[in-house]
Amino acid sequence: MKNDYDYVVVGGGLVGMAIAYGLAKRGVSTLVLDGEDSSVRAARGNFGLVWVSSKGSRQIDYARWSLESSQLWPGFCQELEDASGMKLGYEKPGGIMIAMNEESLASSAAALAKLHAQDSRLSYEVLDHAQLKQRIPAVGPDVTGAVYSPHDGHVSPLYTLRGLFAAFERAGGVYRADSRVDLIVPRDGGFRLTAGKQTIEAGKVVLCAGLGNRVLAPMVGLRAPVVPLRGQILVTERVKRFLDYPTLSVRQTAEGSLLLGDSAEDVDMDDSVTPGIIAHIAQKAIAPFPLLKNVRVVRAWGSLRIMTPDSMPVYEESLVHSGAFVALCHSGVTLAAAHCEKLVPWLMGAPRPSLLDYFYAKRFAV
Repeated sequence: MKNDYDYVVVGGGLVGMAIAYGLAKRGVSTLVLDGEDSSVRAARGNFGLVWVSSKGSRQIDYARWSLESSQLWPGFCQELEDASGMKLGYEKPGGIMIAMNEESLASSAAALAKLHAQDSRLSYEVLDHAQLKQRIPAVGPDVTGAVYSPHDGHVSPLYTLRGLFAAFERAGGVYRADSRVDLIVPRDGGFRLTAGKQTIEAGKVVLCAGLGNRVLAPMVGLRAPVVPLRGQILVTERVKRFLDYPTLSVRQTAEGSLLLGDSAEDVDMDDSVTPGIIAHIAQKAIAPFPLLKNVRVVRAWGSLRIMTPDSMPVYEESLVHSGAFVALCHSGVTLAAAHCEKLVPWLMGAPRPSLLDYFYAKRFAV
């Protein structure tokens, strides 16, 4: 069988495009088959954090994998900016986890202390109210303090995705929209994919279709244990810069607008916006930053995140159909650099990074 492409990546979101770019820039012919504009896309609801500090509380390798990606992000960002000719709004000033009471501050500090004890690179600093106010003068009087991590940053997820498309195209990759994959048939050491009226022969296939992997993965002997989790986001008008550090619920973009978020709802496939959650998000943002009560909201939307049962990634090759892979995670921005630079060599035949030994779907067998 003559293959049309060395690799077909199914899914053109942040995970799929980071992997596809990594493949294309290493010289293998790569096709991305993507769905329609109306398809469920987690990238639309990504808050834009390149975040390390709260990862890995249940498995230290998740923190290490996130740290590795964070360290790769500056160079990765530069590649995308060179390819696209635009700025992604990437900054790495460190991240702030704000605490409104002593109990919350102690809990956050204990979690990071536990991670630091397992890996000294995972550094942090506990800030009392006065120390936090030195960094963020606009912080309100009711804030107890915060935990600061130097490894955290933020970026525009939509600019990142656009940059990935530009870099992928420049590297010779091929992208096809409106090409939702209906069927994958292993044959003759490769794979035949059907997307509407198209039939594509590929040497290898990488499933990055998010929730769509639930249907596609079993076709090649894999599992995709994912469920949707809705997140809602508010965007404000542009205001004078006051927040130089990203937080888990409020961040100020390079353009000056504010993103407010940090909600998680198990509502199946409903990605609508609801007044109750919107009000909760606004109140949660105003509590540490009272100045926001006079700032106008200009947009709000909901989207569905891709979540495994323990919220950590799955990276796996099929045991029955060699050359078929699945990649699942909800941290598409944070892990984009690691997917491009560390995951792709394994997809191309290099040894699997030992750091990923935990991230098999078999951990959910019991």
